[in-house]
Amino acid sequence: MGETMGRRSSWLRRTFGAMLLMVASALAGATVTGTADHAKFDGLKGPFKSGAEVTRACLACHTEAARQVMATRHWSWEYVNADTGQKLGKKTMLNGFCIGNRSNEPFCQSCHIGYGWKDETFDFTAEDAVDCLACHNTGDYRKLAGFAGHPPYERIEYPAKSGKFIEAVDLAKVAQQVGATSRQTCGACHYYGGGGDGVKHGDLDSSLNKATNELDVHMAQDGLDFSCASCHEADRHKVAGSRISMTGADPHGALIRGQKTDRNPASCQACHGDRPHKDGFVQAGRLNDHTRTLACQTCHIPEFARGGVPTKMGWDWSAAGRLTPEGKPYQLKDDRGHVVYDSKKGAFVLGQNVKPDYIWFDGTVTYTQPESKIDPTARVAINTFHGTPGAPDARIWPVKTFHGKQPYDTEHLTLLVPHTATPDDTAFWYNFDWAKALKAGADASGQPYSGKFAFVETSMLWPITHMVAPKERALGCAECHADGGRLAAVPGVWMPGRDRNPLLDRLGFGLAGLMLLGVAGHGGLRFLTRNRRKHREES
Repeated sequence: MGETMGRRSSWLRRTFGAMLLMVASALAGATVTGTADHAKFDGLKGPFKSGAEVTRACLACHTEAARQVMATRHWSWEYVNADTGQKLGKKTMLNGFCIGNRSNEPFCQSCHIGYGWKDETFDFTAEDAVDCLACHNTGDYRKLAGFAGHPPYERIEYPAKSGKFIEAVDLAKVAQQVGATSRQTCGACHYYGGGGDGVKHGDLDSSLNKATNELDVHMAQDGLDFSCASCHEADRHKVAGSRISMTGADPHGALIRGQKTDRNPASCQACHGDRPHKDGFVQAGRLNDHTRTLACQTCHIPEFARGGVPTKMGWDWSAAGRLTPEGKPYQLKDDRGHVVYDSKKGAFVLGQNVKPDYIWFDGTVTYTQPESKIDPTARVAINTFHGTPGAPDARIWPVKTFHGKQPYDTEHLTLLVPHTATPDDTAFWYNFDWAKALKAGADASGQPYSGKFAFVETSMLWPITHMVAPKERALGCAECHADGGRLAAVPGVWMPGRDRNPLLDRLGFGLAGLMLLGVAGHGGLRFLTRNRRKHREES
């Protein structure tokens, strides 16, 4: 009873606080403004020749900001997983998309919240290398691939020799208009990882910038209109919630926003609690019992990539390098205009409105790293999601399963990271000389390379946790409780309506038959004895 009252009290406080915020927003014309107009700060008048100059101006007031940023994974791109002991990051993270960061820093680091990370000489202690504008701009700010995290400081032709030009960013104007983080600023990197819009995650793409209620009930512009920070709260620039270190199960009541806690404030339960269903006493009880087994996302995200932006479900690097009869690279597109083959990158499998796969997951993930030995006779799992069926700390989660085909060292039996980016984006020679590209990547990282390579099938899992559908579109019982239902491949689950045991079926039907015979016999005896009794009375 005490636990129930506590959850109810927490929910009431949270709801009342949200109502006050809504009222205050309405009274203010639905616009929440800051306490300072940065356009009036003399230090931001400019002109600025570089992003570092802007940062130095920011730090004149925000004196601790850079050091706070430097203590985060957003800055270091490095993390020691406390669950596994694996060191993940700059040189150790692999994937099946652009494969890896090593030797490709000028391109990959266009998403780094810093300036100038082009190779191993980057100074991670230089405070003015922190890019404040990357997260706090309100528009008209762009970092270009190949420029090591810098925006264009002058008008340039981009890509080189393309005949297309990009104007220089007006750094003073951007600095004077800074604000809170937004879906656009977070999405500038998180939507476009892996080489394009929606490529990696499947549940994160630019359609969320103008989300409808049908696409995402939290981010809907005509609804709650959440920003990313509404769930992924930041404390001294440390942002809560990450696929690198996830919360598989959170069997607790709701939190009050801003409450100091060791829990992950970005989990569903942090807002909704672990028994969130209220409608209909019996129905709510049954659904709440399901939360002991299912992640909230399993029922409430029926498909991913629902906003019109396709996600890559497969990428075959071995197909790269094909040329036209004239010896030139080319692209092929599907009937919707999406690229499915590119001489520079290989062949792609795209997906929209994709039903997730489902697995047991406790939040622990291990990764195949550059030094990991692989078995090329089987598909190599770049990452593995762990979870014991039925364990208290595990739930059945929805995931995107991505399939790749990428290079590996046939002697050392390790996955390889090629040098896949050139400064001008015109030659992309790596696709036409894999040996040269792989040697360049190995030399840059110090990874042993025999000079012999082939391609191996790989897979990678991505958790699905965004694009939450309206409750009316949550999965119904028959989606799982049926032959061939969504959880058909998930072990350790016994579901009425799907699972059966022939012996138990025979015993059950036998007992049912005996019960019917008993009922029929009992009814027959009562009929006979009734007639006899009636006959005696008439006599």
